[in-house]
Amino acid sequence: MPFGYASPEQIMRDKADYARKGIARGRSVVVLQYVDGILFVAPNPSRALHKVSEIYDRIGFAAVGRYNEFEELRLGGIRYADINGYTYDRTDVTGRGLANLYASNLGRIFTESIKSLEVEVVVAEVGDTADGDAIYRLTFDGSVFDEHGFAAMGGQAEAVATRLKERYREGMTLAEALEVALAALTEPGGERPPANQLEVAVLDRNREHRKFQRLAGPRLERLLPAAPAPAASDDEDSPPTAPASGAGDGTE
Repeated sequence: MPFGYASPEQIMRDKADYARKGIARGRSVVVLQYVDGILFVAPNPSRALHKVSEIYDRIGFAAVGRYNEFEELRLGGIRYADINGYTYDRTDVTGRGLANLYASNLGRIFTESIKSLEVEVVVAEVGDTADGDAIYRLTFDGSVFDEHGFAAMGGQAEAVATRLKERYREGMTLAEALEVALAALTEPGGERPPANQLEVAVLDRNREHRKFQRLAGPRLERLLPAAPAPAASDDEDSPPTAPASGAGDGTE
């Protein structure tokens, strides 16, 4: 047996572990349905580098992991959608077709390349009714999961998904869905990120033509739940408590 030999099973395990560790270093992203469409929420202090984007009229994209790698996937998805929409018909571009394209590319790279992509992706498509909505989560090895109601990825995804499951219900308003998403993304006892460190977008079925819309500034602040008032101190002589800082830790 040649020096340095490793079995195919060991190579695949090593690549999978490498990808999982890279993805877990990022901050979690939440995608969930609400009464009028699909909501995307991602803690993101950067105003230029987006984790959530539009792919086509009814299709949105969210990703975690290495930015340059999922940006290539996003651009490839846009090219695929534009070419198919122009060649055939705009209704022929579907979230399922895009998810199949990503699954094929991710699976091929995971199998054939020395290094797998450190990314996890959600492709979401909004329908004319809630029954027509679709959320597909794709992992680094090309596996596809048809999620129902909500999806969480990156960071402490399992803990976030557990908190989502406890709070999620069908038919929520946009404000209620945003509250559920923020509660799921916040560690118990932790501080929620301020509005200027959140990336929030929706696929709104009530919009004409292009359904994707980013929520920022005053509109996002109006949707955010009011911060709880500090509890009054029993000791009248005790000094007032300084407000907690809203700065993040800088981790992407």
